[in-house]
Amino acid sequence: MIGRDVRLAARAGTLTGPTAGLAPGFVQGNVVILPADVATDFASFCRLNPRPCPMIGVTEPGVRCLPELGADIDLTTDLPRYRVWRDGELDEEIADVSELWRGDLVGFVLGCSFTFEGALTAAGIPLKHLAARTNVAMYRTNIACEPAGPFAGPLVVSMRPLTAADATRAIEITTRFPNAHGAPIHLGKPEEIGIVDLSSPDYGDPVDIAAGELPVFWACGVTPQAAIANARIPFAITHSPGCMLVTDIQHSA
Repeated sequence: MIGRDVRLAARAGTLTGPTAGLAPGFVQGNVVILPADVATDFASFCRLNPRPCPMIGVTEPGVRCLPELGADIDLTTDLPRYRVWRDGELDEEIADVSELWRGDLVGFVLGCSFTFEGALTAAGIPLKHLAARTNVAMYRTNIACEPAGPFAGPLVVSMRPLTAADATRAIEITTRFPNAHGAPIHLGKPEEIGIVDLSSPDYGDPVDIAAGELPVFWACGVTPQAAIANARIPFAITHSPGCMLVTDIQHSA
């Protein structure tokens, strides 16, 4: 598959789950859609927290396409699943938000760790969630993001179990992907970053950690969803965790 194939499958409703492992080599992105009156504050939040929120695209108010990321991208239809937030509460998860679109909405696309997974697997590093065809495990941490306007909250991380040797190689590889969260922010000892139970992720699906494996944590683009909940803004749309926008951009790292 290429990026457009994934988008068309999401648009048609035939793809409703996570995009991990789909269209390897193509850049994937988290999506945040906000009213224009808070968009500047959110852009500042992203600039202050580049590890979880590397901006790779932003629209003008009322524009739902991003031709620099894909000629026919429609932010309201091209993700497998969306979350709709009202007053900071998750109100619904739906497959199409075109009927909710408004002229004051601004779309942000933020880099995603799914982008570098193809490079990891090409290097012979196994990823358990891909083998199981499940979503990656994601956790809220005790690491506070830098606040901006109403946006503040904890860093969210994704976790992949790796052997020590594979973790070393993964650090080398993912460092080359700064727009997809870059190198891990923590290895081992999840309690040091406020994670009590790895078997109960806050988002995504649990994954077994075998003897001889370390939990390896990367900054995650679900972080803005925690910030939106804390900000309690009247309205927002995000991707459902793991259900990304797959672009036409091929990464070069």
